[in-house]
Amino acid sequence: MKQADLLKKAQEIQSKMARILDATREEAASGGGMVKAVADGNGTLLKLSIEREVADPEEIQMLEDLVVAAVNEAKRKAKDAAQEEVQKIIGIPLPGLF
Repeated sequence: MKQADLLKKAQEIQSKMARILDATREEAASGGGMVKAVADGNGTLLKLSIEREVADPEEIQMLEDLVVAAVNEAKRKAKDAAQEEVQKIIGIPLPGLF
């Protein structure tokens, strides 16, 4: 395979990977669903929802912990889902790609 062909193939794969990362959406919840977070495959937090019942001014530390837990789990799930899709395109496992 020529170098130009390899470069073109690499660019196609990179473009597909970027689309997968942008399109991947994963949701995670904490506190029994009281706090929910949605992240994309890039690890960007897209949405955060908090039920009113958990927004007690006396329990701010608990709310902060629930938000961190939900966001981190959503980001982890999105990263794993995106990596799985990218591996399907490439055809080989790439641990630690993201």
